[in-house]
Amino acid sequence: MVQFMAGKKGEGKTRKLIEMANQGVKVTDGHLVFIDDDKRHIFDLHRDIRFVEAGKGELANYREFVGFVLGILSQNSDIQHIFVDGLNNILEKEAVDNESLLKMKTRLDAISKADHVDFTISIHCERDSLPDEIKTALI
Repeated sequence: MVQFMAGKKGEGKTRKLIEMANQGVKVTDGHLVFIDDDKRHIFDLHRDIRFVEAGKGELANYREFVGFVLGILSQNSDIQHIFVDGLNNILEKEAVDNESLLKMKTRLDAISKADHVDFTISIHCERDSLPDEIKTALI
């Protein structure tokens, strides 16, 4: 399952994502991963959640992001949930458009089914500006 959390900057998406991850560690038998663009929130996460710093704008497009995720999954087959905070900060600015989001969702859906891993991704944008397929995956 691939879910998105969308809204303007400062609406509390990061806090909600951290709470979801911290709750998830209590109810899952597998591992959880939290991907962020910096280390600001590393101490807000439960110690059993693997934190991965992806850097600011270092990934050029959704293809590189999917490759990044596949690299993480190749190191641990017990990952059950990956949380991504601020996709807009992890990818180059031009890389987060509706077409790219749809293609990325399609690839992540396939990975989710094949590897039994869920994804929750926060993005900075207006909810109304998203395509319908992404809107159905909003939480």
